[in-house]
Amino acid sequence: MITVEKNNKIATLTLNRPDVKNALNSQLIENLNIELNKLKLESDVRVIIITGAGDTFCSGADLKWLRDVSHFSFKENYDESMRFIDLLNLINNHPKPIIARVNGTAVGGGVGIMLASDIIFASRDAKFGLSEVAIGIVPAAIIHFLINRIGETKARELLITGNRIDTIEAESIGLINYTADLRLIDKGIKKLTDKIIRNGPKAITKVKEMINTLPHLSAMETNDFIAKEIAELRTSDEGQEGISSFLEKRKPRWVD
Repeated sequence: MITVEKNNKIATLTLNRPDVKNALNSQLIENLNIELNKLKLESDVRVIIITGAGDTFCSGADLKWLRDVSHFSFKENYDESMRFIDLLNLINNHPKPIIARVNGTAVGGGVGIMLASDIIFASRDAKFGLSEVAIGIVPAAIIHFLINRIGETKARELLITGNRIDTIEAESIGLINYTADLRLIDKGIKKLTDKIIRNGPKAITKVKEMINTLPHLSAMETNDFIAKEIAELRTSDEGQEGISSFLEKRKPRWVD
């Protein structure tokens, strides 16, 4: 269900159910959780890319799975929901930067996976939709990621109408970062990954941690937290190497 390819410090995880447009089910969610957790410990991997097999990124929940879970108990549905919530939080909080390579349409949970990622690069013909309300349910695990990325005004419209939008609108409202023709998408992603890999790996992890922590702190806690982080980073081995390399006009020698 998930294929993993590692090359030049990049791990590419491919949702591999092209016969059902990479629809999500329990096994796919579990496999993605497992592979992402493994990659936390692999120092030779600096960037993770998530993409889909075939012509679709992810079509959301598998209809057969959705039918099955509708007959589950409340407790069973709760546990299934928590597994998907855990996946989105794992992507969002992962110590390594994650790029969503959206090679085609993303719907429902597929939108959730891309929104939890750090950077979204989409093929120009992709479409995006959160149409759960049309079948009487709500993309509850995704709403806060959507609001954080595009703001409440447009999020309300997309969630209430269930409208699908194209990449032109998606990029204009900040839903995605970049678009390109599918044949050029990997060239664009390579520029991003080359830039990321040149940066300090621990600094990138710390940036992600701070982005997720700062909104939850009070003003007083924020100042103390920032000051401590600055002091720690400047005196760390990576910080010392980065400053030295800049002053000596050479490339930094990062220790992964």
